[in-house]
Amino acid sequence: MNSKVLDVLQDRVLELGPKPGAGGPYRHFKLTRDSDGVAWVLFDRKDSSANTLSAEVMEEFAAILTVLENQTPAGVVIRSAKTSGFIAGADVNEFRGAADPGEVETTIGRAHAIIDRLEALKIPTVAVIHGFCLGGGLEVALACRTRIAIDNARFGFPEVMLGLHPGLGGTVRFTRLVNPMQAMTLMLTGKTIDARKAKSLGLADAVTQERHVRNAVKDAVAGRLKRGRPSVLNGLLNLGPVRGFLGTRMRREAAKAAPQEHYPAPYALIDLWEKHGGSKAAMLAAEKRSFAELMVTSTAQNLIRVFFLREQMKKLAGSGNTVKHLHVIGAGAMGGDIAAWCAHQDIRVTLADMKPEPIAAAIKRAAGLYGKIVRKRTGIRDRLDRLVPDLSGDGVRQADLIIEAVSEKLELKQKVYAAIEPKMKPGAILATNTSSIPLQELRATLQRPERLVGLHFFNPVSRLQLVEVVSHDAADLQVLKQAMAFVGAIDRLPLPVQSSSGFLVNRALTPYMLEAMVMLDEKIDKTVIDAAAEKFGMPMGPIELADQVGLDICLAVGDELRSKFGDALPQPPDWLREKVAKGELGRKTGKGFYDWREGKADKGEAGDVQVQPEIIDRLMLPISNVCVACLREGIVDDPDLVDGAMIFGTGYAPFRGGPLKYARTRGAENVAANLRGLAEKFGVRFAPDPGWDSFK
Repeated sequence: MNSKVLDVLQDRVLELGPKPGAGGPYRHFKLTRDSDGVAWVLFDRKDSSANTLSAEVMEEFAAILTVLENQTPAGVVIRSAKTSGFIAGADVNEFRGAADPGEVETTIGRAHAIIDRLEALKIPTVAVIHGFCLGGGLEVALACRTRIAIDNARFGFPEVMLGLHPGLGGTVRFTRLVNPMQAMTLMLTGKTIDARKAKSLGLADAVTQERHVRNAVKDAVAGRLKRGRPSVLNGLLNLGPVRGFLGTRMRREAAKAAPQEHYPAPYALIDLWEKHGGSKAAMLAAEKRSFAELMVTSTAQNLIRVFFLREQMKKLAGSGNTVKHLHVIGAGAMGGDIAAWCAHQDIRVTLADMKPEPIAAAIKRAAGLYGKIVRKRTGIRDRLDRLVPDLSGDGVRQADLIIEAVSEKLELKQKVYAAIEPKMKPGAILATNTSSIPLQELRATLQRPERLVGLHFFNPVSRLQLVEVVSHDAADLQVLKQAMAFVGAIDRLPLPVQSSSGFLVNRALTPYMLEAMVMLDEKIDKTVIDAAAEKFGMPMGPIELADQVGLDICLAVGDELRSKFGDALPQPPDWLREKVAKGELGRKTGKGFYDWREGKADKGEAGDVQVQPEIIDRLMLPISNVCVACLREGIVDDPDLVDGAMIFGTGYAPFRGGPLKYARTRGAENVAANLRGLAEKFGVRFAPDPGWDSFK
């Protein structure tokens, strides 16, 4: 076997020091000592595929520190025995339901004391880091004297995504070790960085391969490894007046991404550094207090709930994806983007259309996407190699899954099915990306209707994580299971829904968007309407969203759903039809309600817009109303999944926990009463669904 192959094999096996004996006094750790007298602390959390920090784990780590303090080995190596990575952060289960900041501060204080003891050890401490090193895991690493990163390591503080900031001393140690501007940016955005970037920042002292870990550890313990030292600039940037100036700038930047009333964590972090960054002891004490206060906010508790909703939906996907070759029919905006995303996720894709121009445009868009999300040129090339233009449509014969993404016209879709069904191989699945047509209507002409399933993606495909997996009364359960596994394999979250007009997400969003059109008819300014939705916490207002989706699609979906639900939906105004007839379709044509330049809506100068609470209720309460109706009708059978779907499929204000959680927080009686009031004033489209009577 040549040496290159041996090197590769060596890099797959973790260097864990001396082999530990069976058993041992610890449940989550192994403690060994090598021939140089160096102690190896191996973290291997029991019954878990990843290491996370729980109260029990920290208690055990404290016991190990006592042994190290008493025995004073030549050095200490802290290493994960999990192939998944170093430490993925705190055990978020322990954050759920926190209501008393005093209790949280006491608990976090105990953990602080343990990390402080690690930092205070009088012997060289080395963190050897592979894979993910996040949140509390990075805080453990920061308390070590030296950090050695394997070249696949990734570092980050994702706490802001949970409505928190680092809470185990990370705010202090990170802003002192590396340039505080860069440290604060990483903590404020929750982004991760790779090993090379960590080295250039001074966070990692060395980057190496697995096979060189032993030597790197020896060098670190012996003091031969050149450690990153905080620069003079770091000290200057941490001075009081400079912190004040930079803090003001950071607040301005934070306000562009997240308003303080909805997302307090970034502002609490900036306050913490600005007020206490000059004193390590003061900042450590203030960090505990600030972390505890954030933990009990409704924002943090709802974002923690969203974290678990994502995990719940990931589990629904299951494993065992059998799709190796995907064939996409229709290279328009949705079909092309679905094809590009799946090729990015290591699936061979053939992309078919009647004309070459849409295929060429889709490939060009794919190259643009890969350029943004893939670091290496070879990676971009590999993805484009997997995305194969297929004008003749031959890919159907080899495909494990065919996704049809042609226009929302029943006859056209049925015509496509008639042409391709005879060519499909026996085990292949036929999926439609329809956003509103019930599958009962689509399957009418199929020879094997049990092979049909809905896979409804959301735009933009590369950003919105949800895929509705649509069932119907003739669907094969095994086909649905395979479809769910495929969704998981392409890093998306599946939502099982029963077929009915609009399924869940479009049915809930359509009244939101059509109500905005009615408001325009009432001469309410579009900036006021969009500002109302954004004030509630939506990522964009309904007018801008309609432009993003395409006014032709909004109108088609609105008409389709009105034909099923009648006056439960607003009537699309005539001027909207005229706009569509003129080709003013929104972002894709450069003009809709807004003018679009380089993919962005030109909104002019955004002044301070005053919004009436009634406008917010007119937009937002119908979403909750439809969600209750879908639950009552059994379109989706789990209220948590309804909330998850609306957050991951539309960006519904995550800090509110979803439309049903929002209704629960506000009170079901209050929501139903307000809907009745709106119905009296504006019409039956606001009538509360009967499901509110039994909603808990």
